[in-house]
Amino acid sequence: MRREIGFTEVFNFRDVGGYPTMGGRSVRWRRLFRSDAPSHLSGDDRTRFGSLGIRTVVDLRRTYEIERQGRMPDLDGIAYRHIDLGHREWQHAPYRPGADPARYFADRYLDMADEGAHGLAETIRVIAAESSGAVLVHCVTGKDRTGVVCALVLALLGVPDDDIDADYALSARANVRYAAWARRNRQAVLPGFSSPRGSIRLFLSGLRAVHGTVDAYLIGAGLDVGDVAALRAHLLE
Repeated sequence: MRREIGFTEVFNFRDVGGYPTMGGRSVRWRRLFRSDAPSHLSGDDRTRFGSLGIRTVVDLRRTYEIERQGRMPDLDGIAYRHIDLGHREWQHAPYRPGADPARYFADRYLDMADEGAHGLAETIRVIAAESSGAVLVHCVTGKDRTGVVCALVLALLGVPDDDIDADYALSARANVRYAAWARRNRQAVLPGFSSPRGSIRLFLSGLRAVHGTVDAYLIGAGLDVGDVAALRAHLLE
């Protein structure tokens, strides 16, 4: 199976399947996808998207971001969910030159987990539901809000932290693809795909330091134990 899936104007699209778990199983391919905003799918990109079997799209962007970028096109057979996590934007804690980038991102993700707990639990409930089928989760660049959701899902499934962190770091390649597209189309190259190794390890460690386990954090946020069981049943080989 191919993890990174290429589109013309979507740059950070990939399958979250295939990772081994500490229990000896593996994450099912073609069940959970992650990406940046798929707002401009057209032509061959629509055909490629349709071939993946996605049945539910969860959009984590804020309302003004959707208004600015547009939501993904209406496609037959695909349900659309908008879940705004409701956490603060990062102006309250700007990055300071010289600071450890991994520590900075981990702290922002811990803020997100604290302030957006109910939205994160609701997103994972959608992913866990058998009726959702294959799910795509996305935000603007596909690496912060989407990265936290996917990290929590993979942790619930028993994937080791190092593998979860490596999956997060793959978003760095998207910047290369995006920059190449922007140059070809004479567009400004916007920052946003920085995903330093170590960020997710620090985030998960910090979350466990407060809540004990990822399971305990999400159940405290409103996820049901039945949702956790369903997630494992549907997403593990």
